[in-house]
Amino acid sequence: MKPEFGTASIADLPQLVELLGILFTQEAELSPDPEKQRRALEMILADPTRACIYVAREANKVIAMAALHFTTSTAEGGKAAWLEDCIVRPEHRRKGIGKALLEHVIAQARAAGAQRVMLLTDGDNERAQALYRKAGFADSSMLAMRLKLR
Repeated sequence: MKPEFGTASIADLPQLVELLGILFTQEAELSPDPEKQRRALEMILADPTRACIYVAREANKVIAMAALHFTTSTAEGGKAAWLEDCIVRPEHRRKGIGKALLEHVIAQARAAGAQRVMLLTDGDNERAQALYRKAGFADSSMLAMRLKLR
């Protein structure tokens, strides 16, 4: 069965929270907190002009997701996008779903007028980095830094 790609809805919320739990267990700097993830996902789903969550579905089950957040880039002189939370359920990996979802999300960013898409990935997640490079992303000399305020 070939997955269908589309936009997440509020009905997908429990499955999205579950996917983020899987993702945040894999990432060194993050940890799952279902209530925090639910709250943030509700905010994203409430305002599609700010961000959008794209999903891959098989038999009405969300098997992958990726979020695209929009901002303005002074360097690009216009709209830019930030890709976050790209995750494929472990049992569906190595089937081209991540690649296809990434292509779908990039097409959506382009259609929305974004001039650039940026993302962060764990430094040791070589498989994800290879996927992103194949999609056209390039390593950056910019260094990600973080300041937690709460």
